[in-house]
Amino acid sequence: MAPYMRLRQICLVAPQLAPVVSDIAEIMGLSVCYRDGNVAKYGLENALLPVDTILLEVVAPFKDGTTAGRFIEKTGGRGGYMAIFCCNDPDERGRNANAMGVRTANVIDHAPYHGVQLHPRDCRAAFIEFNHTEGSDDILAPYPPAGPDWQGCIRKDVTQALAGVEMQSPDPQGLAEHWGKIIGVAPSGAELKLPNATFRFVKGASEIMSALEFRVTDVAQVLHAAKARGLAVAGNEFLLGGVTFRLAA
Repeated sequence: MAPYMRLRQICLVAPQLAPVVSDIAEIMGLSVCYRDGNVAKYGLENALLPVDTILLEVVAPFKDGTTAGRFIEKTGGRGGYMAIFCCNDPDERGRNANAMGVRTANVIDHAPYHGVQLHPRDCRAAFIEFNHTEGSDDILAPYPPAGPDWQGCIRKDVTQALAGVEMQSPDPQGLAEHWGKIIGVAPSGAELKLPNATFRFVKGASEIMSALEFRVTDVAQVLHAAKARGLAVAGNEFLLGGVTFRLAA
């Protein structure tokens, strides 16, 4: 199989799913495609919303002592939780990361899906996961974490794409190079360009996934919807689910 690397999911974490999930759905014109019972064993509940072929997931802890709960406490609820990539060989990416001193935190085996999650402390800024679903190399093919009919829930009337992810660090170039080595994509300046999204690394006080950049049909309409849901809008952006939602036409 030819090597490939695509952004598959962005996972945000919130103290509760409500109202974050309904705010995202209403403001961005997206639909929930799945709530995955498998995450309950980690003390979590979730909801997934497709943005074209990238899934936007929100997880929330429902008991004490979860990794997600500790993440909220440590970051004060600021920053995205996970960047999830689909690729041809997650185990190879995991071995490559281990050789750099980045530990494997969890391996998920639900055939035909296989995922390798790396330790967030070693990744810096957020969890990284690599996964592959056997026989699903078409980007619109089955993807078990998103449920049986995720493709049927894609809506493009308001939000066209999740085009970019902003990562903050006191040393943005260093973080870009670190993530580039883990993912296997050489940085172009302080950017990592994937076929379906770009990761941009910018100066910031702490290392977090700070913003998601969306391409939308009508920026003013989405900003109006955000204000109507009680969110503070500044310029072309607003804060939701711990990250800045940044809009462009």
